[in-house]
Amino acid sequence: MLETIYMLDTQILLWIQDTLRQPALNPFMKFLTSLGDSGSIWIFLALFCLFFHKTRKGAKAMLIALLLSFLVNNLILKRLFGRIRPYDVIEGLTILIHKPGEFSFPSGHTASSFGAATAFYLNMNKKWGAVAICLAAAIGFTRMYVGVHYPTDVLGGMVSGIFTGILSSWIVNYNWERKKKHISKKGREE
Repeated sequence: MLETIYMLDTQILLWIQDTLRQPALNPFMKFLTSLGDSGSIWIFLALFCLFFHKTRKGAKAMLIALLLSFLVNNLILKRLFGRIRPYDVIEGLTILIHKPGEFSFPSGHTASSFGAATAFYLNMNKKWGAVAICLAAAIGFTRMYVGVHYPTDVLGGMVSGIFTGILSSWIVNYNWERKKKHISKKGREE
């Protein structure tokens, strides 16, 4: 079973390299993948949203999702699975960016992107949330396009990210409601 998955992963990556990679598209894909470096685009978006009362709760959920994603993916899952990067294993696969230092599974860029985008979608404007989900999917795809992740790494990152996004939303909403009830109860006692 694992051998079949590995072969399918390899075939998909080589197909992306041989069919979809285009010299004119490469700079854009490198830029798009860099948006996920250290969760930078998502951190920037969350910090921006903290300034507005209407989006503050969603921004907090995004930041918690990014923290959870880092803890779950980078500190636990990557070390647990210890999967070697595809460019070190697949003959003929070339990468378009510098070699990342960590293990391959799951994709941290994808996990943090889907975590933040899911939190955004669940707690803020649904139209902009859908745009955030599309951006997360694009960043995930670029990780395969540039040759640094297997498709199953991206899929694992997507699942993990959605989970952390849902969990962070629950944490924020649970605490938000508790705070509102406490304030309401305090107001009635006075």
